[in-house]
Amino acid sequence: MPIYSYKAINERGIRVSGTIETDSQTTAEQILVGRGLIPSKVSDQKAANPLTPVITFLNRFRTVKPRELILFTKQFRTMIRAGVPMMTLLNTLETQTEDHVLKEILVTVIQDISEGASLHAAFGKHPRVFSPLYCSMVRAGESSGALAEIMGRLIYIMEHEHKMKSDIRSALQYPSIVLGFLFMAFIVLLTYVIPKFSVIFTRSGLELPLLTRICIALYNFLLHYWPVALSILAATVIVTVAYLKTEKGRLRKDTLLLTLPLVGPLFNKAAMSRFASIFSILQSSGVAILESMQILSGTINNTAIAREFNKITERLEEGRGISGPLGQARFFTPIVINMTAIGEESGNMEEMLNDISAHYDDELEYAMRRLSDSIGPIMTVGLAAVVGFFALAIYMPMWDLTRVVQ
Repeated sequence: MPIYSYKAINERGIRVSGTIETDSQTTAEQILVGRGLIPSKVSDQKAANPLTPVITFLNRFRTVKPRELILFTKQFRTMIRAGVPMMTLLNTLETQTEDHVLKEILVTVIQDISEGASLHAAFGKHPRVFSPLYCSMVRAGESSGALAEIMGRLIYIMEHEHKMKSDIRSALQYPSIVLGFLFMAFIVLLTYVIPKFSVIFTRSGLELPLLTRICIALYNFLLHYWPVALSILAATVIVTVAYLKTEKGRLRKDTLLLTLPLVGPLFNKAAMSRFASIFSILQSSGVAILESMQILSGTINNTAIAREFNKITERLEEGRGISGPLGQARFFTPIVINMTAIGEESGNMEEMLNDISAHYDDELEYAMRRLSDSIGPIMTVGLAAVVGFFALAIYMPMWDLTRVVQ
């Protein structure tokens, strides 16, 4: 569908500009008039820029950065609190935003709302940007008439999530770099160092040690069969990626992540903190428990825990309380179960959930520090093992060769 750029004058006499996706220029002008704008110029972007179709196609695979979405949500909340009408608000945000993906989405959202759709339904058509949690919170705000307040809570969740993901990425950045250098050192030693010495060792007629024979065999395999090795590696990557996209593959991957020795507790604590903080805000926003479980199942970012939420929902539909099904679920820690039970009995669930979230935030920070402290020595030992392996493979036959010469 073509995209038209426009310049128009709004109800306050201010010049505005933007883009709109529709089937014809006439339809674009009609949509602008329906928004209360007076169009002064509407032109087809395709004629102005031949790369526009390519850019539009690539934008379908892009998403909005968390910082951009948080900024958009903050601006949205500020304008709602100021009493700005919804159509004027969205038009202003569409004009001001610099993110091309978000701008195109807002054009579609404005069109849907002008045709009578609700705000959460218009957002729900773009799940790559607006998550089920985002749409559910907007829906709760529309139903309760407290959209500005609930958007403030949503901003807290988004900032909290962004901080946690950034901290986890920072904790895993160092080991990723070290593993990369380990792999590079292995390849360099195998392809450049070993060949120079293998010629000398072969001509000497000595019986080579096992480590040296292994290195020479690896080098010969890479030298003569590198297309086969590359094909096997590419096929393995493709099959693995395809498998991880299946429900069974995601389930196995997420279960494995939760049970790994060093990284597992990190992901488990992050999931518990996410569960408690989101569940607390959903409860304070008036979202029913069953609906909260469905939202948490879609936003927890772990298939193994999401499956447990589905089981909890089934037990809740039988009329049981929340603490009992949580106690029977996997991966939920005793602290979460016991404090949820106390909150349920005392009628103070929101405060208990906030305490759980704060507790696991502290635990997560401590676990990441411990992981960073543990990974350093482990990586050092790994690097020493790789270098030592090649050093022994080179110097052991050299010692034998020195004895023969003497």
